Amino acid sequence: MTRPFLIYPDKRLRTVCSPVDSIDDDTRAIWDEMLNAMYKMPGVGLAAPNIGVMQRLAVVDCSGTHNGAIRMANPEILHASAKMNTHDEASPNLPGLSGNIERPRAVTVRYMNEDGEIVEKDFVHLWATSVQHQIDHLNGKLFISHLSPVKRKMLLAKHAKNLKRRGQCD
Repeated sequence: MTRPFLIYPDKRLRTVCSPVDSIDDDTRAIWDEMLNAMYKMPGVGLAAPNIGVMQRLAVVDCSGTHNGAIRMANPEILHASAKMNTHDEASPNLPGLSGNIERPRAVTVRYMNEDGEIVEKDFVHLWATSVQHQIDHLNGKLFISHLSPVKRKMLLAKHAKNLKRRGQCD
């Protein structure tokens, strides 16, 4: 089963997700579904609310080989570097749009892995960007939240025009 991506302005994309109590077969199935959707995009990360699952689940794989996936439940940033990096970020919830976002170059993240163990892991460069982007989704934020008001307004106007052209809004 592959759930469709929610399209902004779906209010679920602005909703804080519920924590995961434990890892079970249902959780693993959601992660697998997320990875399949992410690789088809193609992308380097996906959060559960991207596909309408309102749980604190995320996957990232910046390996370039589709064999380095990290599955995370309840990820939280423990430490972020002072040094920043800028990446062009996008989201399947805002198809065709992207923006340059500045984020910490490295982060230390605590999360529950696929075995239900609590792990602390350091991420750098694109991995760090992707993890931070997914945690934003779990907290009801999209990459456009990091843009200037003028840039955000411009991208959202373009998004509305695209939706209207595809007949997805009034």
